[in-house]
Amino acid sequence: MLDANQLEALAAVLEHGSFGAAAQSLNLTLAAVSLRIRNLETRLGQRLLVRGKTMRATPAGRALQSHVKQLRLMEADLIGELQSGRADGIEETAWQSLAVAVNADSLSSWFLPGMAPLLAEQRLLLDLVVDDQDHTHEALRNGDVIGCVSTQTVPMKGCLAEPLGVMRYRCVAASAIAEKCVAPNGEVLIHPLLATPAVIFNRKDGLTDVFLEKFFRLSHPNYPRHFVPAVDAFESALEHGLGWGMLPEVYFSSPLKKLKVRDISPDHFIDIALYWHHWKRESPSAARLTHAVMQAARAALV
Repeated sequence: MLDANQLEALAAVLEHGSFGAAAQSLNLTLAAVSLRIRNLETRLGQRLLVRGKTMRATPAGRALQSHVKQLRLMEADLIGELQSGRADGIEETAWQSLAVAVNADSLSSWFLPGMAPLLAEQRLLLDLVVDDQDHTHEALRNGDVIGCVSTQTVPMKGCLAEPLGVMRYRCVAASAIAEKCVAPNGEVLIHPLLATPAVIFNRKDGLTDVFLEKFFRLSHPNYPRHFVPAVDAFESALEHGLGWGMLPEVYFSSPLKKLKVRDISPDHFIDIALYWHHWKRESPSAARLTHAVMQAARAALV
């Protein structure tokens, strides 16, 4: 069996970014942490860390980091089960943290409402990594999270990719922009549209380019862009007429949103298929989270 102390030393270095911070968190000397990791590398016959200003894991190190996180979850579940059966009647278990990566549109629409009952019932805490749906998978690959909402269809080794459904995106704008960019017959006037700034979430967000290429055959089009990497501010920018952009269709059925924008091209939309990637072997708490994610997505997505 692998030495638990050595594994925790490795995880601490990767979580805190340095040997010194890891030693402080573990109440050990710097030399003790270094020795534990060196012994682990010797036993496995390979490097686990890339030394530099901040520590990075090698592929083997990432695998071990994921292993440590799964062990922690399983141990927390076991302790919870043991405590719930105590004769003194104390049934309240400690809060347990689950790290997951989710794209901003899912997070602000179906994900949190779907998770809320489970989190309260099972005393679970979310440690969220928010990124574009094309890039969340990297957090799982790096061992930073135990699951992610992603557009990737192929799971990495040891994982499953469960289809969640399709998030449909509509091209929207405030009325003043729509009147300028849409003809009376409903046809989008492409030249006025390209002369109007687009509102884009961040530089990883390529939905406006996909829309223009798919429906107007424009490859690498040149048009002005606002970058607004916050969901509320992104919606506000569209409502205040800073430009046009892509919003999930699910927003329009949400009683919380009530956005003052209109679909400027109702016959045209972009469908993005989403998948939940998670480990085949997961703790009971992680398995319950997977079930909740699947149920919430199926109720909200196309």
